[in-house]
This record gives sequence, structure tokens and C-alpha cells, in this order.
Amino acid sequence: MGRRQEYAAALRALDDWAPYLREHGGLPGPRANLELAQAVADVAGPQRAAALIGSGEEYLALCGVVALTDPVLLRGHATDPRWRVREGVAMALQRRADTDLPWLLDLADDWAGDPHPLVQRAAVAGLCEPRLLKTPAAAARAVAVCAAVTASLAARPAAERRREDVRTLRKALGYTWSVAVAADRPHGLQVFERLAASTDPDVAWIVRENRGKARMQR
Repeated sequence: MGRRQEYAAALRALDDWAPYLREHGGLPGPRANLELAQAVADVAGPQRAAALIGSGEEYLALCGVVALTDPVLLRGHATDPRWRVREGVAMALQRRADTDLPWLLDLADDWAGDPHPLVQRAAVAGLCEPRLLKTPAAAARAVAVCAAVTASLAARPAAERRREDVRTLRKALGYTWSVAVAADRPHGLQVFERLAASTDPDVAWIVRENRGKARMQR
């Protein structure tokens, strides 16, 4: 039995999960226990997930969000001020995509056009996961989503780009392009290299960040 299965078995034996999650969740500390969060999502129903989210505690909320499958609820949590909860949204999207990738491809297209930068961020962060981009069609869609979100960022007024949520989106684009391009060579690289001609400072930063990634070097 692996660690994730051990966590799931332990949770099934408990009525109140909160003390166990606080003990094993890794917070406060530099790393939250994401394997435990996945185990929570394996065994939590909608009511349990809602209770964890409503606890107000960051790690418990993260676990509850990872267990969600409703895109409306996930979109709402994509704009949460807590970055770990936003990571939980990306994890939840990827969990569902493991068995229903077309669902995530369509959702990412939709969210890429959302006006909120953190919803756009969830689109690229959720989709740009190597295990999901094994087919040419999926990889090409990831490149297209990155391109659409990058174009949206470049169209934002300079003053708006100083906002924290927009900077968070830029940070995500600083690595997601490399994931998409690595999965969609050589077409993805051609699309990405066209960004290098941009004089936009944020686009230039995105290009530099991705060029420095090991997967791009390969």
C-alpha cells in the first residue's frame, strides 16, 4: 500500500478529519502535503469537501478544493487570495482530466477568455501538465491556450499590469509555455519563437523565463 492509499485508509476510519489533516498537512511550513490532499479528494464526498473549504483554514480548504469537480465552484476558487487554494484548483482540473481530457480542453479554452487574470491563470496552470499532453491534439490546444492568454496579458493597460493578480498570471506563463512547447515540437516552438519579436516587456520576460527551463533546453 502506498502512502496515498495509507492516508485514504486512515481518513475513512475517522469521523473528524480536521485534526488528522492539521497534523499531517505540512503547514505551517514550506511545503503542503499534496499527496495527502490527493488522498482526501479520493475519498471525500461533496459535503465533506464543502466543510473543509468552509473551515477557513488554508490547508483544509486546499484539500476540499482538490476534491471538487464542478466547474462553477472551481472557477470561483480560482480567484481565491490564497495561492495554495488556487493550486488546488489546478490539481482538481488535472484529476478530472485524467479520465475526461476533452472536458479540460474545452474548459481551458473558455477560461482563457475570462476577464479575470486568475481564472486565466487556472486555465494554463491546469492544462499545462506533461501527463495530460501526450497526444498532438492536446499539446496543440495547450499551445493555443498559452498564446491566447499571453495575447490577453499583452493587451492589458500598463497600470493594470501592476496588480498582483496580473503579476501572478505572468508568473504562470513564465513556465507553462515551456510545458506546452515541449509537448508540441516543432509547431509549439515556432509559435513560441514568434513571441520573441514582441517589444512588450511582459512578453519578453515570459520568453526569457521559458527559454531558461531545462525542458526547453532539451
